[in-house]
Amino acid sequence: MTLNGWLQIAITLLLVLGAAVPLGAYIVKVLAGERTWLSPVFSPVERGFYKVAGVDSSREQSWLTYTMAMLAFSVVSYLTFYALQRLQYYLPLNPQGFTGVEPGLAFNTSISFITNTNWQNYAGEQTMAHVVQMLGLTVHNFLSASAGLALAFTLVRAFARSEATTVGNFWVDLTRVTLYVMLPLSIVVALLLVFGGTPQTLLGSVDAKTLEGATQTIALGPVASQEAIKELGTNGGGFFNANSAHPFENPNALTTMLEIWSLLVIPVATVFAFGRALRDQRQGRAILATMFIILLVGVFTIYWAETSGNPLLTALGVDPAQGNMEGKEVRIGQAMTALFAAGTTGTSTGAVVAMHDSFTPIGGLVPMFNMLLGCISPGGVGAGLYGFLVVVVIAVFVAGLMVGRTPEYLGKKIEAREMKLAMFAVLIYPALVLGFTAASLMLQTGLDSLGNSGPHGLSEVLYAFASTNANNGSAFAGLNGNTPWFNTTLGIVMFFGRFCYLIPVMALAGSLAAKKRAPASAGTFPTHGPLFVGLLLGVIVILYMLQYFPALALGPIVEHYLMLGGKAF
Repeated sequence: MTLNGWLQIAITLLLVLGAAVPLGAYIVKVLAGERTWLSPVFSPVERGFYKVAGVDSSREQSWLTYTMAMLAFSVVSYLTFYALQRLQYYLPLNPQGFTGVEPGLAFNTSISFITNTNWQNYAGEQTMAHVVQMLGLTVHNFLSASAGLALAFTLVRAFARSEATTVGNFWVDLTRVTLYVMLPLSIVVALLLVFGGTPQTLLGSVDAKTLEGATQTIALGPVASQEAIKELGTNGGGFFNANSAHPFENPNALTTMLEIWSLLVIPVATVFAFGRALRDQRQGRAILATMFIILLVGVFTIYWAETSGNPLLTALGVDPAQGNMEGKEVRIGQAMTALFAAGTTGTSTGAVVAMHDSFTPIGGLVPMFNMLLGCISPGGVGAGLYGFLVVVVIAVFVAGLMVGRTPEYLGKKIEAREMKLAMFAVLIYPALVLGFTAASLMLQTGLDSLGNSGPHGLSEVLYAFASTNANNGSAFAGLNGNTPWFNTTLGIVMFFGRFCYLIPVMALAGSLAAKKRAPASAGTFPTHGPLFVGLLLGVIVILYMLQYFPALALGPIVEHYLMLGGKAF
């Protein structure tokens, strides 16, 4: 680890914080329907959408109606995207002449992009035509991210309101987030990427002469536009198979910094927006402090583990001076690789600049554990905030038991109904991840897809289901996921990991919105200081380590000790 590396990390995070504060204030105005500096441009477009769709923007919905609208939208999105993939051969903007996507893969990819997971069991430049990349992948990158932020604000409204029967209007929230937040930011970032060297063209490919005199076909396409929303929307689906490690997706050090900034800025801004909407920014700062502690511990651990090197490679004669550089880009370096890996799995982005499969065992454990947490530090667009608020509900309930008071948060009492909903949401994740991991390791069809045996093979499967369950989409890369078993099971986990988690969260929002908001008293447990931050960290460590420690012990932890002993799997 070097001072220069830490300066790169610090500058990037300071740029995120500097932009997130005003962006958070802007998000609050957008979702409250207030006039912004972009209103003259987008208000007529917004009203036009409502008129065509028959939406009354002044009419709000109950939590159940809001949820049903979200589910109906997701079903229609799935069906249209599935049809687009299957029929791509007959559509325009297919310069490569790609045939229709195989049904199992189309199923997996459709579920992946409507759930903001963007798990890819294919090489983008060899499978998807430009029409699918733009109308399918890029469009759903916008819509799935916007839906996440819209859903997060139902919980924000639930805490801010008193004795309310509504939590907002899904169609209005979705439209406003897409038009006023995601679209303008993605245009700016896409232009910066083009300026940095990322291609944006409708050409299929170009032929180039190599130094040896041979001809090489280089794939091109509308890369910058997809790359921008991929990061800003915490999506992660890459235009190329190598993802953000590809020099066309991420040409240089400045674009690396821009992409890390992009994947962090909206999740961090959403936490600031939470505090501003409640008119108590201390609450947002306490949650953000907890998120950043988890993020920074992860960055430090990856940076330390990877710069410490791999004794197995050293024994083979590899120069250990730069640490473990297997699977990494020299032009990106260890520091930004560590920040990118922690950031992309601390959010639900899933984009990668290095092969996580090649990390040291402890280095690989960090992104895996980030996803087992549910990608909540700082989380995906919207998903990070509502996922973290579920943990907050559990934490204040624990605090209430310790001090002998009825637990409450922001003036809302946390009672049996709220705890049941929070625990139901939390327990969905381990049931999906551990259940499907166990099944995959017991069946020959699952074992046939492993790239490694032993503890690393367990890590590959555990990582895959943790990634898809948390709607992250990154992979260890040693696992062959494009098989009937994994296309189906990973698709199921993506679907339930998104929607079976959201339903109890939306019910929680409805329950809290209906409660009367009581003013703070002398006996109110403070939820804005260091004590509360410590409580949150303790609950997160205890809750998630109890669920996943046995699996981690059999995977990356035992692999670490085997590596130190000179053994590899």
